[in-house]
Amino acid sequence: MKKIADYRKLLDVDNKVDLGTLKLRYRQIMKECHPDRFTNDPEGLKSAEEKSKEMIEAYHFLVSICPETLEKQLPIYKNTIETSSIVDFDWKGHILSLAFADGSKYEYFNVTKNEYIKLINADSPGRHAKRHIYPKYSYRNVLKTA
Repeated sequence: MKKIADYRKLLDVDNKVDLGTLKLRYRQIMKECHPDRFTNDPEGLKSAEEKSKEMIEAYHFLVSICPETLEKQLPIYKNTIETSSIVDFDWKGHILSLAFADGSKYEYFNVTKNEYIKLINADSPGRHAKRHIYPKYSYRNVLKTA
């Protein structure tokens, strides 16, 4: 997915990065572009604020899809997809968002429009997702369960 690749490029990490390395790289970049370093330079300050926002967004996104994070959250994820029904879904730009009855929400990446149409037309969206979405697409938790 282009978004993932762009974020990895922004933080200058590869797809096998671990959480420790990701955190270290993020901190190094933030030291260089932190807005507090540009208090006497209005143009530099504005640029630093924009770059900081990008870095924060990229870091949090990459942390959410990191294998270590997914492994840690796996029991919660399995419980959600096995016991909670889908209450809402949406597809935009190859990202499928599924909201569950337990209050959690997950995004699945690189989901084709054709797959989304099959989900919409399925007799049971939950059964379709269990067979065709959950095992096939990478995901991230975007809303914590209550």
